[in-house]
Amino acid sequence: MASAIQQIRGKLRDHALGLPEAHEDLPWGERVVKVKKKVFVFLGRDMDRHLGIGVKLKASHASALALPGVTPMRYGLGKSGWVSARFEGTSKPSLELLRTWIDESYALVAPKSLAAKTPAHKPVKTRAKSAAKAPSVRKPRASARKKA
Repeated sequence: MASAIQQIRGKLRDHALGLPEAHEDLPWGERVVKVKKKVFVFLGRDMDRHLGIGVKLKASHASALALPGVTPMRYGLGKSGWVSARFEGTSKPSLELLRTWIDESYALVAPKSLAAKTPAHKPVKTRAKSAAKAPSVRKPRASARKKA
């Protein structure tokens, strides 16, 4: 019989593999799910007794780091928005929250055309082109400066 941790890890794995063109890999002995050769979720090792997950976050980055057991990912990945979450003992995260993190990570890592196929995808709002820009200040030419 699978432990509760293994069951949660299996549900997260199935969710991640259900995203467009997602596939599983086992580099470094750790289970990961990739899209187009890029990792979007680290699921840890099957023999781990704790639940661990690594994802890239932008919108929910700050709120994730406020949770116990969540830290910026090592090896310089934390600077790019990657977080590691490690839940031990009675610390049980919401399965829905972890699925949301996986979806957000996928949307950040996957090509835009694939990310747009996911139901949770929200296009990033950009500034309207008609928005007024501050007028640029041009330096007078050298010949004009000499006359003054």
